[in-house]
Amino acid sequence: MREVVFRIEAERPGHLQARAESLPIEISAPTLEELHHEAREALIQQLGAAHGTVRVRVRRPRLPARG
Repeated sequence: MREVVFRIEAERPGHLQARAESLPIEISAPTLEELHHEAREALIQQLGAAHGTVRVRVRRPRLPARG
């Protein structure tokens, strides 16, 4: 099974924006749950029937270590 990682690029109350690392896909949604749904819909548009063989992951950017 392949995996497509969406990295959150902008996050504020009621708005999340993410970009796929390996495909030219950008998505946005008001919640994390809806962002996952938008990711799946975008993969259907991009890959057609093959979208069922792809796992979706959404990652937030890592915060710098404090020290």
